[in-house]
Amino acid sequence: MGHSGAGLRARLILSIIISYTLQRVCCLVRPMSENQDEKLTIYKRRLPHWRMSGAVYFITWRLFPTQPELVHDERTVVESALKHFDGSRYELLAYVVIHNHVHVIIEARDKYPLQDLVHSWKSYTANSLQRAFGRQNRIWQDEYFDRIVRNEEEFLQKAQYILNNPWKTWPEIKEYHWVGFKEAGTEARPTVQQDRPWYTKKLP
Repeated sequence: MGHSGAGLRARLILSIIISYTLQRVCCLVRPMSENQDEKLTIYKRRLPHWRMSGAVYFITWRLFPTQPELVHDERTVVESALKHFDGSRYELLAYVVIHNHVHVIIEARDKYPLQDLVHSWKSYTANSLQRAFGRQNRIWQDEYFDRIVRNEEEFLQKAQYILNNPWKTWPEIKEYHWVGFKEAGTEARPTVQQDRPWYTKKLP
């Protein structure tokens, strides 16, 4: 699908502003070399999972292959679950919920193991989607992917990937409501509206 000149300018502004904003929060990420005295633990299911106190994690989980795509209201349920314990059990730094998977960047609090947080998100949303939308059987794939974010450069790369994910999936869209990041203590959402420039908008 073609893009107008104004539309391309809006996408360029989108990229520039996202990059600028993310650089203001990347100080949350400590390089792994600075964490060398922290205890690193590794366990394995189908995928290996590394754990380190004070780490920032990039996490992905997906719908079970036989499930239909998430509709808009279902994406809102998942987004609300991600935001529910933000600031108490973890810091939600960036997220996106699209039609068949979820990406999240968080800094987990020490008393809340990452595997427990992911289990809570998946279990609660699965039950909610079954009750409210009539879904049946397994909702999410059993395994999930997580990675410790090693440094600021990787944080910027992962966060940029999350925020651009809707437009990579659907290049023709002008706005997307189930994506966000935390800017200097304030949550914000990227929005492209028609041919106007992209701007930062506070989440309700």
